[in-house]
Amino acid sequence: MAELIKSICNEDGDMGNAFVYSCYFEKAFGYEQFVSEHIVFFQIAGETHISHQKGILILKEGQMAIAHRNQLAKAFKYPAKDKEYSSVSVVLHADRLKRYAMENHMATDKRYTGDFNIPLQSNVFLEGYFKSLLPYVEQSAAVSRPMEIVKVNEIVTLLLENHPELKTFLFDFSEPFKIDLEKFMLENYQYNVPLENFSKLTGRSLASFKRDFEKIFQSSPRKWLKEKRLSEAYELIMKKQQKPADFYLDLGFENLSHFYTSFKEKFGVTPANIISK
Repeated sequence: MAELIKSICNEDGDMGNAFVYSCYFEKAFGYEQFVSEHIVFFQIAGETHISHQKGILILKEGQMAIAHRNQLAKAFKYPAKDKEYSSVSVVLHADRLKRYAMENHMATDKRYTGDFNIPLQSNVFLEGYFKSLLPYVEQSAAVSRPMEIVKVNEIVTLLLENHPELKTFLFDFSEPFKIDLEKFMLENYQYNVPLENFSKLTGRSLASFKRDFEKIFQSSPRKWLKEKRLSEAYELIMKKQQKPADFYLDLGFENLSHFYTSFKEKFGVTPANIISK
């Protein structure tokens, strides 16, 4: 899997609080793995592979998608052969959407139950909108709060006009409800996020999450996550002869150095020692 390379164009960063621009000349991995707010993506060049809890969504040049808040996902960014990777996103903060719903007299009492990651059919209006964001990216310091609000309201209006089926998606402000913690953790241990995110997604306070976790797994969350990821790594190396560089990000390790250190501490040997046998 791609290793993070520092961008020599613009690093990911907030343009105000709503606009995010990415530009890379090398393959890159997006470190943020908890989606806290709705995000609308537009792929300018290259590809974005979004690995989420139910599969993979691939965005190619000129394509767009929307991601629901309160979910786990990993973004892998691939430049085109003849030009850099670039994409622009708009973060739709819940507070702004609540205000939009109130100003436009929209109901917000329905829970959304569909897909959390949806590719969207683009058109001249939506493509024109994302092109209009380029000055906001290039002159980010000059973007005032009122200007930002206008552009956020504009994309929400365009989405509702062109994809009215997104109404419940956009205006569902309910929080995750209490779910089966054991099943959730066994399916999502590979995401490298703070325990607060795991607790929120399972519908628990942090204290309740830790208490329930220790009852189920007979271990603290941090210790269990580390052991689970290392055990999976051992299996990949022993049975599938995979190299750590190909999977360490998939298993939630921050970098190769961190992985090698943790692996040797647990098993007493390096991955190279096992592979060479």
